Amino acid sequence: MIEAKNLVRRYGNFLAVDDVSFAIEPGEVVGLLGHNGAGKTTIMKMLMGFLEPSAGQSLVDGVDVFAQPDLVQAQMGYLPESSPLYPELTVFEYLSYAAQLRGLDPARCVPQAIVATQLESRAVDRIDTLSRGYKQRVGVAQAILHQPKFVILDEPSNGLDPTQTQHMRELIRRLAENATVILSTHIMQEVKAVCDRVLILRAGQLALDERLQDLQRASGVNLSTVAGAGVTQALHGLAAATRITEGDTGNWTIELQGDLNSGASQVATALVSAGVPIHSLAPAAADLESIFKQVNEARPDEVHDAA
Repeated sequence: MIEAKNLVRRYGNFLAVDDVSFAIEPGEVVGLLGHNGAGKTTIMKMLMGFLEPSAGQSLVDGVDVFAQPDLVQAQMGYLPESSPLYPELTVFEYLSYAAQLRGLDPARCVPQAIVATQLESRAVDRIDTLSRGYKQRVGVAQAILHQPKFVILDEPSNGLDPTQTQHMRELIRRLAENATVILSTHIMQEVKAVCDRVLILRAGQLALDERLQDLQRASGVNLSTVAGAGVTQALHGLAAATRITEGDTGNWTIELQGDLNSGASQVATALVSAGVPIHSLAPAAADLESIFKQVNEARPDEVHDAA
């Protein structure tokens, strides 16, 4: 388990991370979301022991990262946003050097990492001849040489083309079969593609911590009807309908409380009774992009309501 306990990090008068706490269970794939400057990279560096918190603790399997950094880092793999590659070396030479720095036997661990990241066809190529996608794979390969229990990836798909991005997603899924993965990104599609859970940071604070399936569970219905059908009047006073929002002409989103099926039935009954034609009435699954926008625009006391 990885735990952040009341983490704080200041740079002079600037508060980069403000009292952040969370726990990540073994086997989870967690997306750390936030705008640039939200504190994602700072938190990752504190979890890895590369940056000391101004206050709070980072724990890995109950061990304080700064009390026993060697013990903790032996269990963790890290891909920084700018991977420190040596362009004049071949892939095999670089990974062998990284293995030696960790006290590992290159003959045993380097071939395994190359196969895991599907770098066989590039193993003897110089790193400066590789595409950005392959360079990112080399960065991941160095992070998993020691077969860590925890893997932290900072913006692994940044700058990749669609094909390279798909390859990186597949690689992350394979890593997640044997390790707990934390993925920092500002790309919603990455989280939806590979993550079980999402943490959203805003201005250094943890604004949201939810499982992805819970976030995306429908909490209302989309209604399609004719323009000017009097939807608001028809649903006025209906307790199940907590918010009624008009979209494009004839399209409405109705947020419901309680059981979705019961609420939708009450909405349909009220509309039919008022003579409002129903072209379609379907569950409105929450959209991660919309949730992210709401969380970042809401006042601090409205953050959980936004989700």
